[in-house]
Amino acid sequence: MALKVHPSFAIHAGEWLKTEIVEANGVSINELTEAFGVSRPTVSAVLNGRTTLTAVMAIRFVHAFGVKAETLLRMHARYELAKAREHEADLAVKSLIPA
Repeated sequence: MALKVHPSFAIHAGEWLKTEIVEANGVSINELTEAFGVSRPTVSAVLNGRTTLTAVMAIRFVHAFGVKAETLLRMHARYELAKAREHEADLAVKSLIPA
């Protein structure tokens, strides 16, 4: 049986990375963009929770900080699911399972 986590515990992986990894290690956005080889807006969008953390971006964090990509992607998936569940009642889907 899976545990149901309250949506308030779901955090965007990028926001967690920003506070717990990037800022905690004193790394600037400019240093991060240079190390990653991506644009500042791309890194900013991830760290500020405006875009999805992709597998490729997660791997960049693995190489830069030694965090586990799998952990980051699971964290992000939980966040996405919690956000979707906030609007679950609005979905009009018919059951396809025979009665």
